[in-house]
Amino acid sequence: MDKDTSQASEKKNFKRMLLSELQEVENIAQKTIEDRAPVELDQQAVGRLSRMDAMQQQSMEKAKQVRRIERIKLINAALKRLEAGDYGFCLNCDAHISNGRLELDPTFSLCIDCAR
Repeated sequence: MDKDTSQASEKKNFKRMLLSELQEVENIAQKTIEDRAPVELDQQAVGRLSRMDAMQQQSMEKAKQVRRIERIKLINAALKRLEAGDYGFCLNCDAHISNGRLELDPTFSLCIDCAR
């Protein structure tokens, strides 16, 4: 297998990884919509401690959603770099990012030296 074919295969693999993770994160976000909904203040239906617990759960779910949104942004940015032909190169120094680093997290945009 020549170098160009190998690189194309690797990029397809990274694209597949990115799209798979994007789908997974979006599915989780969709499934947890109800968990982020406002907590009802009906004291007859829910006791004070239960309501406080529900509000804490809601707050934690909202924080998780913020992290999911940030992850989606990173994945989309990596997919754009892939389409533009810039994927796998450090945004800071333009050096090649090792495949091992990209396999660890395909959204990495910095080489190991610039990430330090």
